[in-house]
Formats: sequence, C-alpha cells, structure tokens
Amino acid sequence: MKIGELAKKTGLAASKIRFYEDIGLLKLVNRSANGYRSYPPEAEVVLNLISNGQKAGFSLDELRGLLPSNLDDWQHDSLLEALRQKLADIEELEKKLAQSKQQIRMILKEVEAKPDDMDCAQNARRVISQIGLGIGASKEKE
Repeated sequence: MKIGELAKKTGLAASKIRFYEDIGLLKLVNRSANGYRSYPPEAEVVLNLISNGQKAGFSLDELRGLLPSNLDDWQHDSLLEALRQKLADIEELEKKLAQSKQQIRMILKEVEAKPDDMDCAQNARRVISQIGLGIGASKEKE
C-alpha cells in the first residue's frame, strides 16, 4: 500500500509516517525503482502500536526498544517489564501531582483569606512567609 492509503487507515499524516521511518521505528517499507514507498499491511499495526504507545506515555526511544523488527518476535518478559515500569512511573507522577495540587490549594486558600485592610503586596508577603514556615501546610492537615 502507498503512504497516502496508510495515512488514511491510521489517521497519521504522511510526514509523521516518514518521520517514524527515518528514526527507525517503522522498518516495514519497500522502495520501488522510482523511489515510491510501499508498505505491507503489518505497517498499519506497527503505526497503531506507536500511536497507542505514545498515548500511554511511552517515548519514541522507549518504543524503539520495545517494538520488534518482526511482529512475530515479541519479547514477552521485556514487554511486561516495560509496562510495569511505565505503570510505576505514572504512579510516581500521580503522587507528585497530588502533592502539587495540595500545595496549590493551600496557597489559594491563603491568598483568598486576605484581610480586607491588607493590600495585595502585603498579602503576598504574608502568604509567602506562611508557606516558608510551613504554617499553611499544618493548617491544611487540621
């Protein structure tokens, strides 16, 4: 199949398909004498794996290490290890995001608690000093 047809089937731009080929992720390509690319049906599968892998948080380099050059040569243990590691990475990121969210909520609460007789600059100094002392964090736990 030609690149235009493959692009339609996968929803990817032809330029992205050529990019994946250039960086060695898509190896299933044949060139005719006139230089046109021709792809076997398996190329669609590989491109869908790349797209879904990226959506799941895998980098192109990680995918390069996971995708076999032949779809019949999957390394089960390597695949499981990579999936487990990605899951652990996501869980760690979720913890960091939860901590950031808690910190932002505390700051927001403190900024909103600005006394009526205090201007914004004074309030900013008040909030910054409370954050530095950890007072806001202890209030959040109460």
